[in-house]
Amino acid sequence: MSQSDVVSQTFRALVESADRKFGRVRDLPLHANRSQNHHCFHKVFKAYMRLWKYQQENRTKLVESGLNRWEIGEIASRIGQLYFNQYMRTSEARFIVEAYVFYEAILSRRYFEGVKVKELGVRFKELRFYARFLLVSLILNRTDMLNLLVDRFTHLVDDCKSNFRETNFREWKLVVQEIVRFMKADTAFTNIRPLRYCAMFDSHPTSLPYVARFHAKKVLKFKDAILTSYHRNEVKFAELTLDTYRMMQCLEWEPTGSLYQKRPVVYNDHSGASIDHSGASGVIDLNFAADLTDPTLPPNPRKSVLYRPSVTHLIAVIATICEELPPESIALIYLSASGKAGISNVSQLENSGGSRKSSNNKVVSRISHKQNSSTPEYHINGKKESSDYYENYLWFGPRGNGGPNNLYPGDIIPFTRRPLFLIIDSDDSHAFKAGSTYMPTYLGKVLQGAERGETAALLLSPLRPAFKDPSSADTTQNGSQFTFFLTAPLQAFCQMVGITSSDSDSDFSSDAEKIISTSFSEWEVILCTSTSLDLVWAQVLSDPFLRRLILRFIFCRCVLSLFCPPEDSEQYLPVCLPPLPISVSPKSKLVQSSVRRLANHLGVSECFRLSDT
Repeated sequence: MSQSDVVSQTFRALVESADRKFGRVRDLPLHANRSQNHHCFHKVFKAYMRLWKYQQENRTKLVESGLNRWEIGEIASRIGQLYFNQYMRTSEARFIVEAYVFYEAILSRRYFEGVKVKELGVRFKELRFYARFLLVSLILNRTDMLNLLVDRFTHLVDDCKSNFRETNFREWKLVVQEIVRFMKADTAFTNIRPLRYCAMFDSHPTSLPYVARFHAKKVLKFKDAILTSYHRNEVKFAELTLDTYRMMQCLEWEPTGSLYQKRPVVYNDHSGASIDHSGASGVIDLNFAADLTDPTLPPNPRKSVLYRPSVTHLIAVIATICEELPPESIALIYLSASGKAGISNVSQLENSGGSRKSSNNKVVSRISHKQNSSTPEYHINGKKESSDYYENYLWFGPRGNGGPNNLYPGDIIPFTRRPLFLIIDSDDSHAFKAGSTYMPTYLGKVLQGAERGETAALLLSPLRPAFKDPSSADTTQNGSQFTFFLTAPLQAFCQMVGITSSDSDSDFSSDAEKIISTSFSEWEVILCTSTSLDLVWAQVLSDPFLRRLILRFIFCRCVLSLFCPPEDSEQYLPVCLPPLPISVSPKSKLVQSSVRRLANHLGVSECFRLSDT
């Protein structure tokens, strides 16, 4: 046996060993035990690094023995997939950056190009590579790369259809349609600023000393988040919906280095000459990863993103997260789903009425479910019986309205033994609302007040969205309005009043961002100096992510309060429990003045019920 044969056999054995380990770690649940995840990842990563190093050291002999370029591309694609899966398990930015490095190298070195038309199996590998690279680029906001990938991916699908007429590529056409639809929804408004937490935009120098000095009796660290949405026909790509994508981005740090600058897509070597793709090159420059990471940033909170989970699976994941939650920590649970019988988010128009300056303004809302609303039942001492926790619900299911698809407020109660920060975005969000002295109108089940040890912090969406422009009302095309306010408040404001990205230049939008930033800084000072701030909010105020969500909630609530008819406030306003101080309520003159400044700057003051003073 020649040396080349020995090298080839060793290489094939390493490939088979790495693939077996990869299969085992790929099939692990994303939300399994952390130590188990780390151990399995380390083993399969070690196997692929050994394989990668071996092909680099023996590349010439492997090429002589028949190694194809696409085989190296497949190995690099597996390593990229491995890194991406680990990012989804840990939320560590370095892993998705490494995935991007490998995927970009595959594209730039054209590992899959030149494949013979008849090799259908290899074409499927190339299609999967593009789909995975699209997802990674989407999460990293690499817009230039996304546009390039969509163009090449579309061409590849069309080429496969023309050359393999007996093969059905309908699923791949759907993938193309998904990413085009996602990008259209995500870029409907110019990204003035990143969704991630960015010191340039989200750290307010004026209020920073107050935040630094603030210390509650109890301080909780934000460690874990569970994010899921389930709506019919919602915008999505792969297993990432538009709402969970926005929330996921909102709970990460924005690097201050070259990632934010978004370097152009150029495929040259370090000398400036074009890269030679004639050989089966297996060299990937890992120095690029260092350019995209920021070692000065704290770690991201770990996020468990669930795509269309069953109720039992969702509850199991919540249980796992709560079980592993470190002491003095809090978990965020974001649930976006239809309420009651799972009626899809088809919208209808209703004239707004009320004291509005413009009679042409309309409030667009989800279909009312009055026929499904439960009649309030009053019990001894004003308390609700346990059965009342299982009437209204959120709906997680493809069809029907059976019990297995219903998530009840009572399903969450056992997990309130640990601190929870709940965001409920639903047309039946008030199922989680408290029937107490400060919320006299009972609209659903009671969660707040029934906890098993820790009082939960709740941010509840309006029952209906509100828009001036009816075309913006379809949540299946634009995502949830409440989630949009929590993740991109200026864009959500513009969408609500009918301002498009083409209506203003970057300087105009930048000034609008400054108005919001100044307002948030003022509200931070109020919250940090308030003597009436509930401990539930005080114990999380030091966390930058949760504090930003609270500030954006205050903004959203005041904007909607001034935009919607006062007689319909029960349906059009979000709710927080426990209540925040009156000094940041929608009736606060200081808070209202912020909305007034923004509306005047954008030229839409006629849309709001604003006083002249």
